[in-house]
Amino acid sequence: MKLRAALLLGLLLAAGAVHAGMFDDEEARRAVSDLRIQVEANRKAAEERLGKIESLAQDRSIDLSRQLDELKQDLARMRGQIEVQANQIETLDRRQKDLYVDLDARLRKLEAGAQAQEKQAASAPDPVAEGKAYEAALNQFKLGNYQASVAAFQSFLAAYPESQQLSSAQYWIGNAYYALRDYKTAIAAQQKVIASWPDSAKAPDAMLNIASCQAEMGQTRTARETLQALLKKYPGTPAADQAKQRLAGKR
Repeated sequence: MKLRAALLLGLLLAAGAVHAGMFDDEEARRAVSDLRIQVEANRKAAEERLGKIESLAQDRSIDLSRQLDELKQDLARMRGQIEVQANQIETLDRRQKDLYVDLDARLRKLEAGAQAQEKQAASAPDPVAEGKAYEAALNQFKLGNYQASVAAFQSFLAAYPESQQLSSAQYWIGNAYYALRDYKTAIAAQQKVIASWPDSAKAPDAMLNIASCQAEMGQTRTARETLQALLKKYPGTPAADQAKQRLAGKR
């Protein structure tokens, strides 16, 4: 609006100056009339140009506002994407941590298993040495070296706790004490055979040896009860057959 007023004022001032300098004749009137027409044309042109300028400015303002709205929308979308990506990163970090913990636990378990296997392999007894140790203890018994046999079999039990010959070694310890006439200790040794290895082939023989110890101690009735228990618990075994014979001989 200020631009339009300035243009109009300038045109009017120019028109006044021209009009003052003209003579009051027909030529002057024509000149004034032409000048007025020119001024009006200029005024219209100025108004049209000013209107175009205002329209362009308004269009640019609308365009800038539209661009600003689009930028705001883009910014909102970017913020949303950043938030989603942040959540995804947090989820991935959590999964990585969980995976690390799981892998660490598995590795520790594998390491523990490997160490246990190594320890077991290192401590695994030599079957040849085991067999020789058992035979050496048994040979002492056969030679009548009962104390030495007991000591050797006890060492065998300590050195080879996983041996298949444990029940036999314990049985021979009981037999050695029987040979030494230490009947109470012999009974305790044979009871350990029955309690620890009830399914062993030596268990029936241990019960028979207990009955023998009881008989040697004058416990006839108790010995008979032991023999009867042997028949009931281990029927059909060689020890059970001997128990039958002993019971029959007592009648």
